[in-house]
Amino acid sequence: MRVVFQRVTSASVTVDNNVVGSIRQGAILLLGIHESDTKAQADLLAKKCAEMRVFSDPDNRLNLSVKDIQGGILVIPNFTLYGNCRHGRRPEFLEAAKPDIANPLFKYFVDAIRSQGVTHVSKGIFGADMHLDIQGDGPITIILDSDQLSPKK
Repeated sequence: MRVVFQRVTSASVTVDNNVVGSIRQGAILLLGIHESDTKAQADLLAKKCAEMRVFSDPDNRLNLSVKDIQGGILVIPNFTLYGNCRHGRRPEFLEAAKPDIANPLFKYFVDAIRSQGVTHVSKGIFGADMHLDIQGDGPITIILDSDQLSPKK
């Protein structure tokens, strides 16, 4: 499972000219789901995203999490995070989970973020053509991969 975590002052997602999700200060998460991902990986990434200290404290140090600032998280499903560009000029997406696996894990991840105590969680629509309005802050953008966060075996 991969997440592109971007700190924002606000963000929204529009489908068919209708805003279907929005947040003020917080983070937008582009979520890619691999064909072998599990709920355990979703839980691991949800906890990391909710508790990552990338917001400034009164001393202007990055010591606060999205939970600490009572910010929001906007989760966008994004299978293209598993695009393979090694050959040719057209990416292939064979490692991305198929919709029957990815959609339930996307919903589970959104619920896992909520269970971490994030005050406002919004989301895009799985499989839809979405348009994002992102007011990046910093910019602070971090890429998280559950394979790199999992304990070594």
